[in-house]
Amino acid sequence: MSEALRRGTLVSGVGSFYTVCTPEGERYVVRAKKKFRHQHLTPLVGDEVEFFPGKNEENGWLETILERKTQCVRPPVANISLLVLVVSPEPVPDLKLVDRLMVQAIRQNIRVCLAVTKSDLDPDLAPRLRASYHASGMPVLSVSSLTGEGLDSLRSFMRGSTCCLAGQSGVGKSTLLNAMFGLDLQTGDISEKIRRGKNTTRKAELFVMDDIRVLDTAGFSLLEIETLMDPAELREAYPEFVPFEGKCRFSPCLHDKEPGCAVSRAVTEGTLDAERVSRYRELLTEVRTRWRERYD
Repeated sequence: MSEALRRGTLVSGVGSFYTVCTPEGERYVVRAKKKFRHQHLTPLVGDEVEFFPGKNEENGWLETILERKTQCVRPPVANISLLVLVVSPEPVPDLKLVDRLMVQAIRQNIRVCLAVTKSDLDPDLAPRLRASYHASGMPVLSVSSLTGEGLDSLRSFMRGSTCCLAGQSGVGKSTLLNAMFGLDLQTGDISEKIRRGKNTTRKAELFVMDDIRVLDTAGFSLLEIETLMDPAELREAYPEFVPFEGKCRFSPCLHDKEPGCAVSRAVTEGTLDAERVSRYRELLTEVRTRWRERYD
Protein backbone atom coordinates (compact mmCIF):
# COMPACT_ATOMS: atom_id res chain seq x y z
CA MET A 1 0.00 0.00 0.00
CA SER A 2 1.03 3.59 -0.51
CA GLU A 3 3.16 5.20 2.18
CA ALA A 4 1.37 8.55 1.83
CA LEU A 5 -1.37 9.05 4.41
CA ARG A 6 -4.22 11.06 2.92
CA ARG A 7 -7.26 12.83 4.33
CA GLY A 8 -10.77 12.76 2.95
CA THR A 9 -14.47 12.27 3.61
CA LEU A 10 -16.39 8.99 3.52
CA VAL A 11 -19.05 9.45 0.84
CA SER A 12 -20.49 5.91 0.69
CA GLY A 13 -20.04 2.45 2.13
CA VAL A 14 -21.11 -1.06 1.14
CA GLY A 15 -20.22 -3.94 3.43
CA SER A 16 -16.63 -3.47 4.55
CA PHE A 17 -15.72 -1.26 1.58
CA TYR A 18 -15.89 2.53 1.76
CA THR A 19 -15.44 5.26 -0.83
CA VAL A 20 -13.36 8.24 0.29
CA CYS A 21 -13.35 11.60 -1.50
CA THR A 22 -10.35 13.89 -1.03
CA PRO A 23 -10.56 17.72 -0.98
CA GLU A 24 -9.22 17.60 -4.56
CA GLY A 25 -12.17 15.44 -5.67
CA GLU A 26 -10.22 12.18 -6.02
CA ARG A 27 -12.04 9.02 -4.98
CA TYR A 28 -10.58 5.87 -3.47
CA VAL A 29 -12.09 2.59 -2.29
CA VAL A 30 -10.72 1.52 1.08
CA ARG A 31 -11.36 -1.16 3.67
CA ALA A 32 -11.72 -0.57 7.39
CA LYS A 33 -9.07 -2.10 9.62
CA LYS A 34 -10.10 -4.66 12.23
CA LYS A 35 -9.08 -2.25 14.98
CA PHE A 36 -12.31 -0.31 14.46
CA ARG A 37 -14.33 -3.44 15.26
CA HIS A 38 -12.34 -3.92 18.47
CA GLN A 39 -13.01 -0.28 19.32
CA HIS A 40 -16.74 -0.80 18.63
CA LEU A 41 -16.45 2.01 16.11
CA THR A 42 -18.31 1.80 12.80
CA PRO A 43 -17.26 4.15 9.97
CA LEU A 44 -20.14 6.40 8.92
CA VAL A 45 -20.82 8.32 5.75
CA GLY A 46 -19.77 11.89 6.48
CA ASP A 47 -16.78 10.86 8.59
CA GLU A 48 -13.58 12.83 8.10
CA VAL A 49 -10.83 10.21 7.88
CA GLU A 50 -7.17 9.49 7.27
CA PHE A 51 -6.43 6.65 4.88
CA PHE A 52 -3.81 4.93 2.74
CA PRO A 53 -4.92 4.96 -0.92
CA GLY A 54 -3.32 1.65 -1.89
CA LYS A 55 -1.27 0.86 -4.98
CA ASN A 56 -2.40 0.05 -8.50
CA GLU A 57 -5.56 -2.09 -8.31
CA GLU A 58 -5.28 -2.80 -4.60
CA ASN A 59 -7.77 -1.22 -2.26
CA GLY A 60 -6.42 1.10 0.39
CA TRP A 61 -7.02 1.03 4.13
CA LEU A 62 -8.96 3.29 6.43
CA GLU A 63 -6.49 4.31 9.12
CA THR A 64 -8.15 6.90 11.36
CA ILE A 65 -11.65 8.26 11.93
CA LEU A 66 -11.26 11.85 13.06
CA GLU A 67 -13.37 13.24 15.90
CA ARG A 68 -17.01 13.60 14.93
CA LYS A 69 -18.78 16.92 15.40
CA THR A 70 -22.22 15.27 15.27
CA GLN A 71 -23.60 11.77 14.84
CA CYS A 72 -27.05 10.44 14.00
CA VAL A 73 -28.03 6.83 14.63
CA ARG A 74 -30.96 6.72 12.22
CA PRO A 75 -30.02 7.66 9.58
CA PRO A 76 -26.45 6.54 10.47
CA VAL A 77 -24.39 9.54 9.33
CA ALA A 78 -21.76 11.83 10.84
CA ASN A 79 -20.74 15.48 10.85
CA ILE A 80 -23.93 16.97 9.45
CA SER A 81 -24.66 20.61 10.24
CA LEU A 82 -28.18 20.82 8.77
CA LEU A 83 -30.99 18.27 8.99
CA VAL A 84 -33.65 18.75 6.31
CA LEU A 85 -36.80 16.94 7.42
CA VAL A 86 -38.92 16.02 4.42
CA VAL A 87 -42.68 15.41 4.54
CA SER A 88 -45.34 15.28 1.84
CA PRO A 89 -49.11 14.94 1.50
CA GLU A 90 -48.56 11.25 0.68
CA PRO A 91 -47.62 9.28 2.66
CA VAL A 92 -49.52 11.00 5.48
CA PRO A 93 -46.98 13.11 7.44
CA ASP A 94 -45.68 11.42 10.59
CA LEU A 95 -45.22 14.50 12.75
CA LYS A 96 -44.16 12.42 15.73
CA LEU A 97 -41.20 11.29 13.61
CA VAL A 98 -40.50 14.92 12.71
CA ASP A 99 -40.51 15.86 16.41
CA ARG A 100 -38.21 12.96 17.34
CA LEU A 101 -35.74 13.96 14.63
CA MET A 102 -35.90 17.58 15.79
CA VAL A 103 -34.99 16.45 19.31
CA GLN A 104 -32.09 14.41 17.94
CA ALA A 105 -30.83 17.40 15.94
CA ILE A 106 -31.29 20.11 18.57
CA ARG A 107 -29.50 18.06 21.22
CA GLN A 108 -26.44 18.02 18.92
CA ASN A 109 -26.69 21.68 17.87
CA ILE A 110 -27.63 20.68 14.33
CA ARG A 111 -29.73 23.23 12.46
CA VAL A 112 -33.05 21.87 11.25
CA CYS A 113 -35.67 22.84 8.68
CA LEU A 114 -38.82 21.22 7.32
CA ALA A 115 -39.27 20.79 3.56
CA VAL A 116 -42.84 20.07 2.48
CA THR A 117 -42.42 18.41 -0.89
CA LYS A 118 -45.08 17.51 -3.49
CA SER A 119 -46.68 20.83 -2.53
CA ASP A 120 -48.57 20.74 -5.83
CA LEU A 121 -50.70 17.88 -4.37
CA ASP A 122 -51.80 19.86 -1.29
CA PRO A 123 -50.89 23.57 -1.28
CA ASP A 124 -52.41 23.96 2.21
CA LEU A 125 -50.10 21.47 3.98
CA ALA A 126 -47.07 23.76 4.20
CA PRO A 127 -49.03 26.72 5.69
CA ARG A 128 -50.61 24.40 8.28
CA LEU A 129 -47.24 23.03 9.33
CA ARG A 130 -45.70 26.50 9.29
CA ALA A 131 -48.33 27.60 11.80
CA SER A 132 -47.85 24.45 13.90
CA TYR A 133 -44.06 24.86 14.18
CA HIS A 134 -43.95 28.67 14.21
CA ALA A 135 -43.18 28.94 17.94
CA SER A 136 -40.32 26.43 17.61
CA GLY A 137 -38.52 28.68 15.14
CA MET A 138 -38.04 25.85 12.62
CA PRO A 139 -38.22 27.15 9.02
CA VAL A 140 -40.88 25.41 6.92
CA LEU A 141 -40.31 25.52 3.16
CA SER A 142 -42.84 24.54 0.49
CA VAL A 143 -41.14 22.77 -2.44
CA SER A 144 -42.17 20.85 -5.54
CA SER A 145 -39.85 18.70 -7.65
CA LEU A 146 -42.50 18.82 -10.40
CA THR A 147 -43.00 22.58 -10.68
CA GLY A 148 -39.69 23.76 -9.22
CA GLU A 149 -41.43 25.76 -6.51
CA GLY A 150 -39.14 26.60 -3.60
CA LEU A 151 -36.07 24.75 -4.90
CA ASP A 152 -33.93 27.90 -5.08
CA SER A 153 -34.92 28.84 -1.53
CA LEU A 154 -34.01 25.38 -0.23
CA ARG A 155 -30.67 25.44 -2.08
CA SER A 156 -29.88 28.82 -0.51
CA PHE A 157 -30.77 27.49 2.92
CA MET A 158 -28.47 24.47 2.42
CA ARG A 159 -25.51 26.49 1.11
CA GLY A 160 -22.33 26.14 3.15
CA SER A 161 -23.64 23.13 5.09
CA THR A 162 -23.28 19.38 5.19
CA CYS A 163 -26.92 18.42 4.91
CA CYS A 164 -28.91 15.29 5.53
CA LEU A 165 -32.40 14.74 4.13
CA ALA A 166 -34.42 12.51 6.43
CA GLY A 167 -38.00 11.34 6.61
CA GLN A 168 -40.42 8.60 5.74
CA SER A 169 -39.99 6.40 2.69
CA GLY A 170 -41.85 7.74 -0.30
CA VAL A 171 -41.86 11.44 0.61
CA GLY A 172 -39.66 12.18 -2.40
CA LYS A 173 -36.19 12.81 -0.92
CA SER A 174 -34.33 11.31 -3.89
CA THR A 175 -36.68 12.97 -6.38
CA LEU A 176 -36.04 16.28 -4.63
CA LEU A 177 -32.27 15.85 -4.85
CA ASN A 178 -32.55 14.94 -8.54
CA ALA A 179 -34.54 18.12 -9.23
CA MET A 180 -32.25 20.36 -7.15
CA PHE A 181 -28.86 19.12 -8.30
CA GLY A 182 -29.38 17.28 -11.59
CA LEU A 183 -28.65 13.87 -10.07
CA ASP A 184 -30.01 10.55 -11.30
CA LEU A 185 -30.95 8.79 -8.09
CA GLN A 186 -33.41 5.90 -8.19
CA THR A 187 -36.89 6.91 -7.10
CA GLY A 188 -39.99 4.95 -6.11
CA ASP A 189 -43.74 5.22 -5.95
CA ILE A 190 -46.29 5.00 -3.14
CA SER A 191 -47.60 1.51 -2.42
CA GLU A 192 -51.23 1.45 -3.56
CA LYS A 193 -52.10 -1.20 -0.95
CA ILE A 194 -50.85 0.49 2.21
CA ARG A 195 -50.20 4.06 0.95
CA ARG A 196 -46.64 3.97 2.22
CA GLY A 197 -43.45 4.77 0.42
CA LYS A 198 -41.29 2.14 -1.22
CA ASN A 199 -37.75 2.49 0.05
CA THR A 200 -35.51 2.84 -3.01
CA THR A 201 -32.47 4.30 -1.19
CA ARG A 202 -30.58 1.34 0.31
CA LYS A 203 -27.58 3.16 1.72
CA ALA A 204 -26.42 6.61 2.71
CA GLU A 205 -24.40 8.50 0.12
CA LEU A 206 -22.79 11.93 0.26
CA PHE A 207 -22.90 14.20 -2.80
CA VAL A 208 -20.71 17.26 -3.12
CA MET A 209 -22.00 20.13 -5.27
CA ASP A 210 -19.93 23.33 -5.01
CA ASP A 211 -20.50 24.64 -1.47
CA ILE A 212 -23.27 22.15 -0.60
CA ARG A 213 -22.63 18.66 0.70
CA VAL A 214 -25.79 16.59 0.94
CA LEU A 215 -26.50 13.06 2.12
CA ASP A 216 -29.13 10.86 0.52
CA THR A 217 -30.36 8.34 3.10
CA ALA A 218 -32.83 5.50 3.35
CA GLY A 219 -36.28 6.49 4.55
CA PHE A 220 -37.94 5.02 7.61
CA SER A 221 -41.21 5.22 9.48
CA LEU A 222 -40.19 4.52 13.07
CA LEU A 223 -37.58 6.11 15.28
CA GLU A 224 -36.97 5.84 19.00
CA ILE A 225 -34.86 8.23 21.03
CA GLU A 226 -31.61 6.28 20.79
CA THR A 227 -29.79 7.61 23.83
CA LEU A 228 -30.94 7.38 27.42
CA MET A 229 -32.21 10.77 28.50
CA ASP A 230 -33.18 12.29 31.82
CA PRO A 231 -36.85 13.30 31.32
CA ALA A 232 -35.98 16.84 32.42
CA GLU A 233 -33.67 17.16 29.38
CA LEU A 234 -36.40 16.56 26.81
CA ARG A 235 -38.04 19.97 27.33
CA GLU A 236 -34.69 21.61 26.49
CA ALA A 237 -35.07 20.31 22.91
CA TYR A 238 -38.28 22.32 22.47
CA PRO A 239 -37.31 25.94 21.74
CA GLU A 240 -40.90 27.13 22.10
CA PHE A 241 -40.81 26.25 25.81
CA VAL A 242 -37.96 28.67 26.57
CA PRO A 243 -40.16 31.79 27.04
CA PHE A 244 -42.15 29.93 29.71
CA GLU A 245 -39.25 28.71 31.85
CA GLY A 246 -39.56 30.01 35.40
CA LYS A 247 -43.23 30.91 34.94
CA CYS A 248 -44.68 27.59 36.12
CA ARG A 249 -45.99 27.12 39.69
CA PHE A 250 -43.55 24.31 40.39
CA SER A 251 -39.86 24.04 39.56
CA PRO A 252 -38.67 22.00 37.84
CA CYS A 253 -41.77 21.59 35.69
CA LEU A 254 -41.77 19.00 32.91
CA HIS A 255 -44.75 20.70 31.25
CA ASP A 256 -46.87 17.60 31.51
CA LYS A 257 -49.86 17.58 33.89
CA GLU A 258 -48.46 19.74 36.68
CA PRO A 259 -50.91 22.33 38.07
CA GLY A 260 -50.02 25.91 37.22
CA CYS A 261 -47.93 24.90 34.18
CA ALA A 262 -47.24 27.92 31.97
CA VAL A 263 -46.98 25.70 28.86
CA SER A 264 -50.43 24.23 29.51
CA ARG A 265 -51.76 27.77 29.93
CA ALA A 266 -50.15 28.81 26.63
CA VAL A 267 -51.85 25.89 24.88
CA THR A 268 -55.23 26.94 26.30
CA GLU A 269 -54.62 30.52 25.17
CA GLY A 270 -53.57 29.38 21.70
CA THR A 271 -49.98 30.62 22.01
CA LEU A 272 -48.56 27.11 21.56
CA ASP A 273 -49.79 24.44 19.14
CA ALA A 274 -51.87 21.90 21.09
CA GLU A 275 -50.95 18.93 18.88
CA ARG A 276 -47.23 19.67 19.06
CA VAL A 277 -47.41 19.83 22.87
CA SER A 278 -49.50 16.64 22.96
CA ARG A 279 -46.83 14.81 20.94
CA TYR A 280 -44.18 16.16 23.34
CA ARG A 281 -46.05 14.62 26.25
CA GLU A 282 -46.31 11.26 24.46
CA LEU A 283 -42.57 11.34 23.89
CA LEU A 284 -42.02 12.39 27.51
CA THR A 285 -43.89 9.25 28.64
CA GLU A 286 -41.54 7.10 26.55
CA VAL A 287 -38.46 8.86 27.91
CA ARG A 288 -39.70 8.48 31.47
CA THR A 289 -40.30 4.74 30.97
CA ARG A 290 -36.80 4.17 29.59
CA TRP A 291 -35.30 6.24 32.40
CA ARG A 292 -37.09 4.18 35.05
CA GLU A 293 -36.03 0.92 33.42
CA ARG A 294 -32.40 1.94 32.86
CA TYR A 295 -31.05 -0.50 35.45
CA ASP A 296 -33.33 -3.44 34.57
